[in-house]
Amino acid sequence: MSKVLIKKLDPSVELPAYKTDGASGMDLMAFIKETITLKPKSSCLVPTGLSVAFSNNFEIQIRPRSGLAAKNNISVLNTPGTIDSDYRGELKVILFNHGNVDFLINNKDRIAQMILTPVIKMDLEETDDLPETIRGEGGFGSTGKWAKIW
Repeated sequence: MSKVLIKKLDPSVELPAYKTDGASGMDLMAFIKETITLKPKSSCLVPTGLSVAFSNNFEIQIRPRSGLAAKNNISVLNTPGTIDSDYRGELKVILFNHGNVDFLINNKDRIAQMILTPVIKMDLEETDDLPETIRGEGGFGSTGKWAKIW
């Protein structure tokens, strides 16, 4: 396990925890004073009342909860959201309502999950030529069936 320092921004905030031994992520809960009504096809920023510190070789990814997505059409808008190792502000989650009905977010509702993930930094080397491949410059849908959506 890797150490992550976590700070409650209010004494009443509950710390995240793994729900099972096999869980990859910890559920984040809303920390709000009033219920938020998330309208259809809209997003909102939901505070958690937490801030963190961890090693430079990692990031925390904020991901949707599958139950919210499957049952209520609620997802994290910029999934996965990235918390950089040098960020010390409050963790906030951008939720999006893909559905057709209002969704209510209450204090302590589980809204997303956070996962600590290793980061491998790139060392860019500029070149005028890239190695050839079978695919070449083939883009979207070039290696399989492309679903026409328009």
